[in-house]
This record gives sequence, C-alpha cells and structure tokens, in this order.
Amino acid sequence: MSELSSLDNDQPLLVAEGLAKNYGRLAACRDVSFALYPGEVLAIVGESGSGKSTLLQLLSAQLAPSAGHVAYRMRDGVLRDLAELGEAERRFLFRTDWGFVHQDPAQGLRMGVSAGANVGERLMAVGWNHYGRIRDTASTWLERVEIDVGRIDDAPKTYSGGMRQRLQIARNLVTEPRLVFMDEPTGGLDVSVQARLLDLMRNLVSELGLAAIVVTHDLAVARLLSHRVMVMKGGRVIETGLTDQVLDDPREPYTQLLVSSILPP
Repeated sequence: MSELSSLDNDQPLLVAEGLAKNYGRLAACRDVSFALYPGEVLAIVGESGSGKSTLLQLLSAQLAPSAGHVAYRMRDGVLRDLAELGEAERRFLFRTDWGFVHQDPAQGLRMGVSAGANVGERLMAVGWNHYGRIRDTASTWLERVEIDVGRIDDAPKTYSGGMRQRLQIARNLVTEPRLVFMDEPTGGLDVSVQARLLDLMRNLVSELGLAAIVVTHDLAVARLLSHRVMVMKGGRVIETGLTDQVLDDPREPYTQLLVSSILPP
C-alpha cells in the first residue's frame, strides 16, 4: 500500500481495487475498482442479487474481500488499507468518520432507549461528557431531521417508520462524518414518506459536504441523490458514469432495460 499512502489531500477519499467476494463457486462480487472523492455521492444500482449489497459490505469493512482491497484516507491524509486496520480502529471509524444508514432503522438504532439517547450516545462515544450540551445538540439534530423535539424522550419503538429512518440519519450525522453508507434508505416506506426523506437527505448531504455511497434498486433515488452511478449485474460493474448520462442515455442493453422498466419515459 506504499503507493496509495503517498497520495495527498487532493486524492480520493476511498479507493477500491479489484474487489471480489466468493462464496464457494458463487461470485457475489467480481473485480470492482473505483475511487470516491470527498463530497461525492455514488449510487450503486441493480436488481436483487446483482451484488450491490455485498459490495457495500466490502466497502464498509463489514466483509473481508476474497481478493482486492479497499483503502480510506484518514484525517492525517494517509490512505490506509482497511484490512490493515485493527478492530478498534474500524470501530473508531464508524463512531467518527463513517455513518451507516440501514434499510431497517431497527438495525441502526437502540429501540428501547429514547431518541435523545440514540443521538447522544454517539456523541459520548467520541468523548462528549456534558449532559446539557449533549441534550441540546440532540435536540438540534431532531429539529434538523424534522422530528418534534417534544418527542426527544420517547423511544424509537413508538415512532413511525419514516420517523425512525430520520432519527437514524440524525444519529449517524451528529458526529459530522466524512463518509456515509446507505443501504436502500427509502425501502419499505410509503411513496409520500420516501419523497420527504429523500429531500431531507439530499439537503443534508449537500449542506454538510458529505461523501456517500448509496445502494438502491430505485433509479429515482439514484437520480435525486447521486452525482455518479455504477450499474451492477451478476457481481460485476457493467456501466458507470455521471448520473444523468447513465440514466438518460444508457450504453449497455441491461442498463437500458433497467431504466425503461423502472423510470418513466
């Protein structure tokens, strides 16, 4: 990784090279390479079983690759291979520089404690210890994600699906991460709730200058949130480019079929 470690601050935030994941004879992900720049939103799209969720787990160090590697540029400017990080270092990344928004908010929240505690415990994990300051910051973030501050002491299990997803976003963004992973963030929500949530996410990502990797089967989500799109099929990336370019003028027959079957003409 010596060559990658020499990159300066103008270089990508995250680099994947030759990523692959095999389960016996099944290749869930094959030879994926790309770079993600600070402030860039990348959408990974494809049908169920295309390998996009496996790729997200590889990129976020939740799965070890069968081949290839992922490198992340730390705050000191050094791009480090995630495989070389210890478990404590990876946990620290998820508390500080990274966020992960799950499709099911219950996977990203503690359902039995209050909304304020869900946001506040991430602040405590990075060293905050003043109760009043933590509560004030949690209140501010509930407002930012359009949750009534009067419900700060209510547990997420009393929230609607859309509110839970907004709370999960607040919990992830409160520590001002540089990179957020999103796995089908609007999946399972009503159309009207999806639209409101997408608008909120787009505004927050833009306002905070976040880099994000969004896995979705919904090309409308990709169009609204992302700068660039990667299309996956059978574990491979078959097309990539600027979002409007790929969705308005797809090159590959598979992408053309995907676009015509999901997006209105």
